[in-house]
Amino acid sequence: MTLLTKAIDTTQLTKFKNSLKNRPNHEVIERAVTKNGILATSADYRSEVKMDPVFSIDLDTGDVANQKQSGRCWMFAALNTMRHDIKNKFKVPKDFELSQNYTYFWDKLEKANYFYENVLKTADLPTSDRKVSWLMTTPQQDGGQWDMIVAIIQKYGVVPQSAMPETYNSSKSNEFNSTFNLKLRKDAVKLRQLVAKHASDVQIEAEKNKMLDDAYRMLAYSFGEPPVKFDFAYRDAEKAYHLDRNLTPQTFFEKYVGWNLDDYVSIINGPTQDKPYNHMYTVDMLGNVVSGRQIRHLNVDMKTFRQVAVDQLKAGESVWFGCDVGQESDRQKGIMDTKLYHKDELFDVDLGMSKAERLDYGESLMTHAMVLTGVDLVDNQPTKWKVENSWGKKVGTNGFFVMSNDWMNEFCYQVVVNKKYLPTALQDVLKEEPKVLSPWDPMGSLA
Repeated sequence: MTLLTKAIDTTQLTKFKNSLKNRPNHEVIERAVTKNGILATSADYRSEVKMDPVFSIDLDTGDVANQKQSGRCWMFAALNTMRHDIKNKFKVPKDFELSQNYTYFWDKLEKANYFYENVLKTADLPTSDRKVSWLMTTPQQDGGQWDMIVAIIQKYGVVPQSAMPETYNSSKSNEFNSTFNLKLRKDAVKLRQLVAKHASDVQIEAEKNKMLDDAYRMLAYSFGEPPVKFDFAYRDAEKAYHLDRNLTPQTFFEKYVGWNLDDYVSIINGPTQDKPYNHMYTVDMLGNVVSGRQIRHLNVDMKTFRQVAVDQLKAGESVWFGCDVGQESDRQKGIMDTKLYHKDELFDVDLGMSKAERLDYGESLMTHAMVLTGVDLVDNQPTKWKVENSWGKKVGTNGFFVMSNDWMNEFCYQVVVNKKYLPTALQDVLKEEPKVLSPWDPMGSLA
């Protein structure tokens, strides 16, 4: 079928102008929007009233953290769920944090190696190939997935923030990322040239090791070198002094966190036709630790998605989750609600899309990870959720947000729960060999 193409002509423009003039109050609306912007003009104060920060289940998780000018939300959220448990077990101070800089260092080094391996796997493809182009667009970044932080912790452990504090570059990562990606792209040129010249595996491995040596040095200069052994001192809630000497990152994790990380699984809600529910999925070329934990998602319907999160909160344990935080949200007030703005009514246009349509057509994907620390249940059904963010105390209610249940349904894509909260049939599905999704699939987006 041949599609006719036609430019906008003056007759159409006249009709458009007349259509606008015939609309009641069009000048009032124009003045309001041009002066105040779309969001302020379409905001509904009633949403703020309904999103009051009071919850029937409300975990005491301590102070919020601040990722500052970095994209480490996924890492902060994961470490926050663990520090909540440490707080409950060991009564550490409310402002205690695990070192995000420590896991950040190792994630960057492992991502460099992961990138090099993918460059070598695709070296026979032209640079115009979609996979190669995808790799080179962002060789590495701050974002990640739950399984990626697990891979780092399983290999390197964790440390308290006192053992490896934040640095300029960990809190403000743009300078490092642009420099590091320049190096990785330069290295990709060299690796592809070696493959094109039929260099031996020994030669390629030797060159890659030099590249990783450079990468380690760049990381050490920017973030400091990670501790091998350290002491951990703190005063608990009763002001009693504690001192633990000669800990390693692995022994610290075993003693103070002690989780079996294999028990925690990624549950997604991706209602697109290519992802039937109750099956496992992974994403090609997505990860950080080579031969480490694989990205694995169990796709379920939204009812199951919500219920496993509620069950874990009822048990007193917070929940890592991923969402599209920029959609229908007020960052300063800390509100995420589908009724927060009425842009469709303001412009008198239909802006409705299904969750699947938003994913398929690039309107939405997971952009941010936070922690569920509470839920308001009415007749045992969730109406709104308490969210611990990692943007500091100056936003929301001391850093905590309120998310409506409708917003969760539309813009939440991932929760991480202990598999014991899954129905038995779904626990069996976890053993399934996952379907491999394309690298650019929205379920492979990094928070």
